[in-house]
Amino acid sequence: MDPYVGEIRLFAGIYAPSGWAFCNGSELSVQENQVLYSVIGNQYGGDGVTKFKLPNLTGSVPIGTGNGPGLTPRPIAQPVGESTVTLIESQMPAHTHPPQGTTTTAGGVDDPTNAIWGSETNFSQVKPYAPTPNTSMNPLALNVAGGSQPHNNMQPFVALSFIIALEGVYPQKSY
Repeated sequence: MDPYVGEIRLFAGIYAPSGWAFCNGSELSVQENQVLYSVIGNQYGGDGVTKFKLPNLTGSVPIGTGNGPGLTPRPIAQPVGESTVTLIESQMPAHTHPPQGTTTTAGGVDDPTNAIWGSETNFSQVKPYAPTPNTSMNPLALNVAGGSQPHNNMQPFVALSFIIALEGVYPQKSY
């Protein structure tokens, strides 16, 4: 089956087949690619007179265009999203890490789960944890976590090439 002009497919090859081009933002001549230009126009870039650009799907995942319940509008050809994100404090849910300890309970538990450091004078104690706290520790004993550094924000992926049909069946509009 012949592709529609402007149809995009995934391709595992290292070169674009005849009649296809990689979706890498390349600039093409309107004069030499009139049929494709009549389908996609210059919505991906170019001056729209002598040049137009192909979609650039390098490092991107395509999503459906339009509106959906609870979604912001997704206009065609508009890139959205970032590969790294720096979270700020206002983006994190409110939570606390109250430090607790004991001044009187000796160790006696060797599992730290649901336990605290015991008050111990014998440092050779092999069970350093106590089961219940009896005092709050200085809140300044905990350091700030994080540091407003960017972190990777990408789902697992395998890189393949997107290719666009330069030739084929002209897609008729459906009204």
